[in-house]
Amino acid sequence: MDRKKRSNSGIKISQKLEQLPPYLFTRIKVLIGEAYKKNLDVIDLTMGNPDQPTPPHIVDRLVDTIQNHPRTHRYPQAKGMPRFRRAVSDHMKRRFGVSVDPESEVLTLVGSKEGIAHLASAYMDPGDVALVPVPAYPVHFNGVILAGGKVCPLPLTPENGFLPDYGKIPAKDLRKAKLLFLGYPNNPTTTVIEDEAFFKETIRFAKKHNLLVVYDNAYSEITFDGYRAPSFLEVPGARDVALEFHSFSKTYNMAGWRIGWACGKRELVAPLEKFKAFVDYGVPTFMQLAAVRALEGPQDCVRETVAVYQRRRDYFVDGLNKIGWNVAKPKATMYVWAPLPESVRAKGSMAFAEELLRETGVAVSPGVGFGQEGEGYVRFALVTHDQRFYDVLLRLRKFIGGASVKYGMPPKPKFYSPKNKS
Repeated sequence: MDRKKRSNSGIKISQKLEQLPPYLFTRIKVLIGEAYKKNLDVIDLTMGNPDQPTPPHIVDRLVDTIQNHPRTHRYPQAKGMPRFRRAVSDHMKRRFGVSVDPESEVLTLVGSKEGIAHLASAYMDPGDVALVPVPAYPVHFNGVILAGGKVCPLPLTPENGFLPDYGKIPAKDLRKAKLLFLGYPNNPTTTVIEDEAFFKETIRFAKKHNLLVVYDNAYSEITFDGYRAPSFLEVPGARDVALEFHSFSKTYNMAGWRIGWACGKRELVAPLEKFKAFVDYGVPTFMQLAAVRALEGPQDCVRETVAVYQRRRDYFVDGLNKIGWNVAKPKATMYVWAPLPESVRAKGSMAFAEELLRETGVAVSPGVGFGQEGEGYVRFALVTHDQRFYDVLLRLRKFIGGASVKYGMPPKPKFYSPKNKS
């Protein structure tokens, strides 16, 4: 019997698509739907899907453009309009001290996820290897599989500070390696880079083995406690080996708008630009002009967004520790990467997440969904109303403590509203 999977029509699906694991968030969304049908009070902390609104001045720019500039409804330039690319160039210089030519070294993306996925297809041939630190944002390995490439996982563990160990890469994979994926502040582990030593080591390694570094910097502006996230391109020599990807999704709460950019040396950007010209028309012009307003307008909105995430982080992580779940406060991202408590570790992260959702209505991302190396962890996204975190902690305490709950609870926060009580 033909063992190859078929679509509902009976037509065989591609081997590349067959290799992909079930998409993590699709599985969780199915379970959330089932929970709603059972009238559970669901608190969804799975996806990094901002619950705060896009700042009004950005929305106003979009509305005005759509209403009063009908030419922006036409096909856009595939590489992005010059006005947008200049704004990105100015932002990179102002924020990171990095110079990129807006004409040839900036490329507009339909979100950084799209760009990263397409980059793999632009660069990889069947049999090529990509070095992917895991656990990882799924597109870092899914894009490689869809391109016909092979993933060589580089385990990120507490023992190595959640940084890849280049000395442990198998020689057979290193000989065929073409891409090296990195992203700090890291999703899902929340790890940050404290100094340039790791970047310098990476640049030497990439040059020695002729690798393109794909640097995902989507969380560069979501940082806490005075930490400043760098650009990989800040470091001397990085331009020769790296492309950097940025997103508006988290910084400006524009996740549904689907816009980002890639930047770097023109010879490295050009293959991605060529590939995209064949598969999409780019980002609508009115969206690009709104994004220009985001970059060039007042940045108080970014600081306000960060303050909300920091407030939630502080309350939630302090609360986790009070109920007996020992977790460190992350210095960046909108996530908490939490090792499973000893009392439930044997369940595994997927079973834990499924049971937690079915029994309490709290939805979290199982660590294994970010790669096998994420087993033993779950990821909480800080993306619900502030007062709901008290409810989450109440349910978690009961779930992990069982019948005899011996741990306390943090006091209800000042922003707690009784009408939202579980």
